[in-house]
Amino acid sequence: MKHRSVWLFLPLLILLVIAVFPFLWMALSSFKPLAQLYSIPPQWIPNPPTLRNFQEVLFNSNIPRYFLNSTIVSLGSTGLALIFAIFAAYGFARFRFFGKSFAITFVLVGQLLPTATVIVPLYLVLNHFNLINTYLGLILVYLILTLPLSVWMLTGFFRAIPTELEEAAIIDGATRLGVLFRISLPLIVPGIVSVVLYSFVATWNEFVFALSFATDRTMKTLPIGLAEFSTEFDVDWGAVMAASFIMTLPIALIFLVLQRLFVSGLMSGATKG
Repeated sequence: MKHRSVWLFLPLLILLVIAVFPFLWMALSSFKPLAQLYSIPPQWIPNPPTLRNFQEVLFNSNIPRYFLNSTIVSLGSTGLALIFAIFAAYGFARFRFFGKSFAITFVLVGQLLPTATVIVPLYLVLNHFNLINTYLGLILVYLILTLPLSVWMLTGFFRAIPTELEEAAIIDGATRLGVLFRISLPLIVPGIVSVVLYSFVATWNEFVFALSFATDRTMKTLPIGLAEFSTEFDVDWGAVMAASFIMTLPIALIFLVLQRLFVSGLMSGATKG
């Protein structure tokens, strides 16, 4: 039995090491002096650890501004995507209308479009409405990334709720909106958490759209800001690691706090159709 247990957990251990090693290496490297970053063989533990990299990032760069930009855009896009997804998913799950199957398929197809194919049309539209280098422009663009899958996920959760519950509430005098907010939404909290985490992470780490539509120095997001530590002849890897650590830490903390609801939502969503 012990022999079988070893072979069962060995693949899990290997997967865990592969998943954790990049984050661990980044965290340790952010505290290393520059000489230790280039040492061969690699020096795993910083000796002595230093805060110079964080001082450079926090006080001598625009990373705090980029952090604020990423926070505003990610929260705005996540909130807007959640609002749209709730109403769209509830409509798909509860109402019958002509072209419903086509509409659901069309939503999913939007998720499959390569990013490069929509950059030029989006730029023309945003430029026409003077939304280049604005928070609203990035928030609206990021809906392309988050909204399709959010609608698809929440539709499955709404379909899993027995219609008898809603019909009983309607008989008692509740409106459709009342049923949605008082009965249906509390029952799909794990699904909402899954959508929020997915949307926030997708927008927080997005690079191509931010590079194309946030060209002004005051509007850049964290993924774009990391490139400022690279010059034609050198890369300040210590600052890059420290900035990457700052960028990754909020996502890790949010996931640790909400991981039970997130995993529950994913597992439930896998069985809902």
